[in-house]
Amino acid sequence: MPSPEFFQVVPVADALALLDAHWQPQPQPETIASADALNRVLAADLHSPERAPAFRKSAVDGYAMKAADTFGASQSLPAFLQVRGELKMGEAPQDDIDAGEALLIHTGGMLPTSADAVVMVELTQAVGADEVEVMRAVAPGENVIQAGEDVAEGDLILPRGHRLRPQDIGGLLAVGVTELALLPAPRIGILSCGDELAPPGAALSPGRVRDINAYTLSALAGECGALPVRLGIAADSMDDYRRRAEAGFAACDILLLSAGSSVSARDYTRDVINGLGAPGVLQHGLATKPGKPTILAVCDNKPVIGLPGNPVSALLVARQLLPVLIARFLRQTPQLPATVRARLSQRVASVSGREDWLPVRLIESADGTPIAEPIFGKSNLIFTLVKADGLLPVPLNTGGFDAGSIVAVQPF
Repeated sequence: MPSPEFFQVVPVADALALLDAHWQPQPQPETIASADALNRVLAADLHSPERAPAFRKSAVDGYAMKAADTFGASQSLPAFLQVRGELKMGEAPQDDIDAGEALLIHTGGMLPTSADAVVMVELTQAVGADEVEVMRAVAPGENVIQAGEDVAEGDLILPRGHRLRPQDIGGLLAVGVTELALLPAPRIGILSCGDELAPPGAALSPGRVRDINAYTLSALAGECGALPVRLGIAADSMDDYRRRAEAGFAACDILLLSAGSSVSARDYTRDVINGLGAPGVLQHGLATKPGKPTILAVCDNKPVIGLPGNPVSALLVARQLLPVLIARFLRQTPQLPATVRARLSQRVASVSGREDWLPVRLIESADGTPIAEPIFGKSNLIFTLVKADGLLPVPLNTGGFDAGSIVAVQPF
């Protein structure tokens, strides 16, 4: 059956809360090589299997020695140390030192047991072939990195739910963690629908347009740490739409349907979604522009979102929904979007009862506060976003902003 001609809109946050109440994501951990885990999310707390560093080592190039041998040393009255040799990198020391002796050591080299400090080479002066003057007193432990100073065996390195950064991977490999239990990147199925749609590389006949929604939504999913799965283009046929939607639903963790949510006699999306599983459609209509006719559903414990067909609406409403769903799947708290304070160049009006999203340019100004210049255009013109530096959200029931207002812009 076609969608009802009218629907009741709700704020985006309320719609997401309704969806959340019906969805309990159950991602199954998978084992991945640490070296390949950038931007992936840990499935469990991770403790260090060993200490790091494993041995005492020098933080500088210099001489390993006993700190007490330098007490009272100065440029006018230096301490003299006998140089016993050189500590080779990558090898354990073969000899200890006695009072008044030193060993040449390099940054990262292992200290002998009897040495308790390292004097920087810049604070010494060679005297003959095997003796140095030390021009300053050195304290015990100075320029020495102690064993386990970075991390102790058994320490919690990273908590469950942490998204791995380049430095995290380095730290894990430093203590010998070469494999990790990670949450799977959620698979985001993206199905476009419409007889007017053609692949981006196709030559267009009159009346047809290229499908770009599948690609902007894929890029958004990838940016959020998910794995986009483009499911092709369904014809304006209930049988083809249902067949492709069912196949995509089975293969993915979250399903996006683009172009079938507008209120029209040819809208099959509600029936297709409700056929995927219970409870089905939870909300049809969001108090946001663009994106009002969006559908939110949960079918057999998987979110299904029916997005508007026009490219700007689909992308902007997906920016409000998809990052939250992906974070929820990965057991993370959704991050608040970054904002830039800017001065609005002209008045912006807004209809009460909805949140508006307006593309803006950010222009430098003499006082350091950027100027936000609105970009007006029809909601289906993708280049209104291409030309923009960010989005200005106009909250519910504010009526808009006056020219000169300081506003919070979300930069792209």
